[in-house]
Amino acid sequence: MRLSDASVVIRPRPTWEAMDLGVLLSQRHRRLLMTSWAMVTLPVFALLTWLLWESPSLAVFIFWWLKPAFERLPLYILSKALFGETPTLKQALYQWPRLLQPQLLASLTWRRLSLCRSFLLPVVQLEGLSGEARQQRLQVLLQRDASAARWLTLIGVHLETALWIGLMVLFYLLLPQQVALDWNWQSLMSAATQDWRWLEHLTNAFYALVLVIWEPIYVACGFSLYLNRRTVLEAWDIELVFRRLRQRLSSAAVALLLAVILLMPAAQSVWATEPAITPDSPRLLEQPLTSQASRDSIKAILDQPPFKNRETVTRYRFGTDNATTETPEDGNTPQWLRALFELFGSQRFGAVATLIEALLWGTVIAAAGLLIWHYRDWLQAYVSRRPSPGKQAARPVPQQAFGLDIDRETLPTDIATSAENLWQTHPREALGLLYRALLSHLLHDFDIALKAADTEGQVLERVEELQQPALLAFSQNLTRHWQNMAYGHRLPPAHLQQELCDGWRALFGPGTSR
Repeated sequence: MRLSDASVVIRPRPTWEAMDLGVLLSQRHRRLLMTSWAMVTLPVFALLTWLLWESPSLAVFIFWWLKPAFERLPLYILSKALFGETPTLKQALYQWPRLLQPQLLASLTWRRLSLCRSFLLPVVQLEGLSGEARQQRLQVLLQRDASAARWLTLIGVHLETALWIGLMVLFYLLLPQQVALDWNWQSLMSAATQDWRWLEHLTNAFYALVLVIWEPIYVACGFSLYLNRRTVLEAWDIELVFRRLRQRLSSAAVALLLAVILLMPAAQSVWATEPAITPDSPRLLEQPLTSQASRDSIKAILDQPPFKNRETVTRYRFGTDNATTETPEDGNTPQWLRALFELFGSQRFGAVATLIEALLWGTVIAAAGLLIWHYRDWLQAYVSRRPSPGKQAARPVPQQAFGLDIDRETLPTDIATSAENLWQTHPREALGLLYRALLSHLLHDFDIALKAADTEGQVLERVEELQQPALLAFSQNLTRHWQNMAYGHRLPPAHLQQELCDGWRALFGPGTSR
């Protein structure tokens, strides 16, 4: 790799500018990239379609899964073209089987769904790294441009989908008018007597054509992002500057070498007149600082702050296991006391102590449980603060809703007959009477909790929870006419007036409302 032969300017770039460079690089070699991609992928797609004619979805899925194997060919072409060695179509196709050898199984299995695939592919194909060396290389590369590489893949997925759908829509728009009149997508999908698998394979072919255009661009953007990362890490731009500087100074190097050769004898005569300085010369022996003095001075400096800060720490700890137990050495010590000391020092005493500790903890837990059980009534009364079910206060019954009086005492005995009598002279009061009576029945007979702030829609939601279709239908019809009258000042027609009264009798009967 000769950086001086690069066909692009080598310099550090922002990540998105680096990907723009990849787009320009793919445009420069688009004919070779698209032709080579089509000659490799389209035969594979045709073979999968022929083998899996009964399963079009499986065919396109396998073709999509093999994309990492196809992406190695555009990367080979771009890596050669970048340094002025653009291969021919024949040379590129001849090299493709060899490019599949390194780590193909890993690329098609656990690395297949990597969002940084195009950014990291050059590490395997161009650098030839694997194992621990590859992991270390990836850690360095992903420290900065990992986010941009992931965004490149996500944008590529959405762009592929958009182009795929666009081709299918374009195909439908290009159909002749006499065919399009009797042919639509719904009829194609709902037809049960015909085989429309050819249409699914046709849409799969559109996806294969989209990849011919987009995949070389995707690989080029990942490759340019990789080159930009290496330019930053290895200072390629600085290396190029030094190479150009060396080329400019190469013409003056010969003259400079001749001048040095001519001046060498004169310099040697000057050096011969100077007295030689040896380790035993008085100039070195009379130095005030010797090696031992320098070591002592360095040690004294390191023993002082801030290099060394002495600190005293005091803490308590138990004695170690190997500490000897002091026992009385007096011959008058009783035998039982000596046996007790020996028991404390034996290993069996450790097991006994553990057992005693477990018994003590068990006693404490049992005492706490007994205490809680003894005072359970007090805890329930003063801790939980939850009233008993029998002591719950009765729910207050509202007397008004939406500004309407829904008290049963204010309603007439026969609601439907009273509403019919009011239709001719006071239609607003007649409709209001039906709606007030409905709310009163919901409140008292069906035990629906109504609040003064409830809306008509919330009342209908509570009626729906009763799971009574006839009541729900009547309530919806009456509520709609009530809203039209209350907010829009529109009365229901005459036949609907009688229908509302008949509906009331069908639900609640002609009798009393109380």
